[in-house]
Amino acid sequence: MSHLVEAGDARIEAIAEGKGPLVVVLPSRGRGAEDYDGLARELAASGYRVLRPQPRGIGRSRGPLEGLTLHDLARDVAAVIAREGGPAVVAGHAFGNWVARMTAADHPALVRGVAILAAAAKTYPKDLAEAVTKCADTSLSDAERLRYLRYAFFAPGHDASEWLEGFHPEVNASQRAAGLATPQAAWWGAGSAPLLDLQAEFDRFRPRETANELREELGERVTVALVRGAGHALVPEQPRAVAEALLAWMKTLRGG
Repeated sequence: MSHLVEAGDARIEAIAEGKGPLVVVLPSRGRGAEDYDGLARELAASGYRVLRPQPRGIGRSRGPLEGLTLHDLARDVAAVIAREGGPAVVAGHAFGNWVARMTAADHPALVRGVAILAAAAKTYPKDLAEAVTKCADTSLSDAERLRYLRYAFFAPGHDASEWLEGFHPEVNASQRAAGLATPQAAWWGAGSAPLLDLQAEFDRFRPRETANELREELGERVTVALVRGAGHALVPEQPRAVAEALLAWMKTLRGG
């Protein structure tokens, strides 16, 4: 089931399932909550209330798409959590981890932990960011978009064609602009929340030599875990492993 939440000048659709402690799942850039159907089912079946806010411009979510920063997108997420009474673990995949960390920094009372799924290193090659834009460019041929998907998102041997559908170009452009309009320092540390840094073995955005980058900077509140056999897409590639890692880590947090 889903419901609408008023968030300032936006109305956000939140897909909700399960009962128990709150977990919020945020999608990759330009994509919607449906990518996480399997993950949400796993978490709900394990005793959690799972909320998946659709980004502005996807599903029934509506709101301005121009002139945004990550603070605006975090406010949308905070409104969804507040409606449920909070606090929540916020799990953000790829670009969604920027929003998750921003939510923790701006609304600390609503966030009891942040799981960053396939988070990029602090710096990464510009061609990767360009490839994400190309993946969502429906004016390109499927063959060209597949090339970019294989390069930026999927581990060797995995079928990238499942992500030919599901990109929203206008949302992708809006989110990219919001990220560029927000200093990295504003969201990078995720306030003071506990962090799960869940990495993918073949993630080009996170070379293995940067595996301990976040823990070395932020200290013991960061837990590092690795999912083998996955690239930057991570969740569709290894949904069971992602769920297991999230569940194990959440059990270590206050409130379970």
